[in-house]
Amino acid sequence: MKNILIIDDEEKLRGLLARIVKSEGFDVIEASDLKSGFKKLEQNDIDVLLCDAKLPDGNGVDFLQKIKASFPLTEVILLTAYGNISDGVQAMKNGAFDYIVKGDDNDKIIPLLYKAFEKVQLQKKVKQLEKRISDKYSFDTIIGKSKAIEQVIDLAKKVSKTNSTVLLSGETGTGKEVFAQAIHENSSNASKSFVALNCSTFSKEILESELFGHKQGAFTGAIKDKKGFIEEANGGTLFLDEIGEMPLELQAKLLRVLETNEFIPVGDTTPKKSNFRLIAATNRDLKVESDEHRFRSDLYFRLNIFEINIPPLRERVKDIAPLVDFFVDKFSTSINKKTLQIEDNFLHKLEAYHWPGNVRELKNVIERAVILANNDVLTLDVLPYEIQHQTDNQNKSMSAFSMNSVEKLHIQKVLNYTKGNKAETARLLEIGIATLYRKLDEYNIQ
Repeated sequence: MKNILIIDDEEKLRGLLARIVKSEGFDVIEASDLKSGFKKLEQNDIDVLLCDAKLPDGNGVDFLQKIKASFPLTEVILLTAYGNISDGVQAMKNGAFDYIVKGDDNDKIIPLLYKAFEKVQLQKKVKQLEKRISDKYSFDTIIGKSKAIEQVIDLAKKVSKTNSTVLLSGETGTGKEVFAQAIHENSSNASKSFVALNCSTFSKEILESELFGHKQGAFTGAIKDKKGFIEEANGGTLFLDEIGEMPLELQAKLLRVLETNEFIPVGDTTPKKSNFRLIAATNRDLKVESDEHRFRSDLYFRLNIFEINIPPLRERVKDIAPLVDFFVDKFSTSINKKTLQIEDNFLHKLEAYHWPGNVRELKNVIERAVILANNDVLTLDVLPYEIQHQTDNQNKSMSAFSMNSVEKLHIQKVLNYTKGNKAETARLLEIGIATLYRKLDEYNIQ
């Protein structure tokens, strides 16, 4: 529907204009003054408003501000009997699509209506797209019933309302980017850019150019100026994934940007400004990395304003069943299969597996299983060999006098002492964080 509202106190002129507009296939609603016109706007989804500039109960130019504040997607074309330049300028400032003179510009009305309608349709599509993106990355779409994931979501919701820097830590595949996007979409900067860069993907030189941008001729192949991700994120959010892989030299430059909101593109000498919210993610323990001088301690403290640790899937087994349901439905739909039933043994094997690749690995396993399924039920035979035949070493009883038993007991004691802080546990045990995770898997310590 193409809904046009005409507000004009001259009944004959309004009627004539309505007939002309209707002949072009538009649906026309009429009003004789601003008060009744505003009611029509409230009652109907109006695309374009044709409004007289001078009406008995007010000035159409001033009325514009109220319309745009209440109905931002409605475009307004003002009509006037006199070509007053100052009114025209003010009308455009107040948000008018155009300002035309009755009689002199009659031929312009229909082409202007089509142009205004095209703009409205484009704005509506943009709004719909923004809503779809917002819905896709809302906290409601994060799947899980475990207490662990609910606590993480609660922390992320609280920090999303601020502009604080966030550090997301956790193993690969736990969903750090999903949380980063949800934090952005629920922030006051949701309408601005969300720019993501994986620091482990590039060499130092390319990463520097991607982050800070470069000037033409800065290096071989720099044939034109290029904006960096820091500049692109201005007003929005910059997400740096795997920040623990960033070279030390670039860490120093990033720290300066965070402290001053200024950066210098490669090959340039003039500082530029960019005000953005930083969300960083890592699968490393940056505290240990900084203690061992592999990560700048000053940058670590600057990043660690608000850390959220996303637990691995093996620590939230309750989340496996709802995740499986979601992925089965998703992949069944994508290949036009009837949504499959899930055999109990199929789910039990998934819940017993240690998931080194976390949610990402589970997603890939389910996609493969749905493709291989020959009937309406997912059974054990469509699971990968290592899941079907996973050893039960973790659950075998150990002798109370064995070294393994003593080691397991000691790790449990230290974990209890640190209240589950794995980084601190690894430090007290004088082992690496990766070694600790391997031991936790080996002994099935939750």
